[in-house]
Amino acid sequence: MSDVHGYTHRKDDVLKRLRRIEGQTRGLQRMVDEDTYCIDVLTQVAAVTKALQAVSLSLLEDHMNHCVVNAARSDEAEGRAKVTEAVDAITRLVRS
Repeated sequence: MSDVHGYTHRKDDVLKRLRRIEGQTRGLQRMVDEDTYCIDVLTQVAAVTKALQAVSLSLLEDHMNHCVVNAARSDEAEGRAKVTEAVDAITRLVRS
């Protein structure tokens, strides 16, 4: 497997977004520790969830445009395997 992934060209952006989500998660812990009103905590949980979904969709798009396309160009069977892998990832995302 190649060391270059679909997101590699945007790695700094992905890491920045994940660090922001990490901060949001620490904020959630602080809210619970401080006995913040339930609905306010749930609102922040929804924001973190949406942020993670956005990162997931971005990574999926990069995967499709890089890994799947390159695999399909090099070998039909490898391309089909990458499509199946992507469908499985999408299924996990939809069920989460």
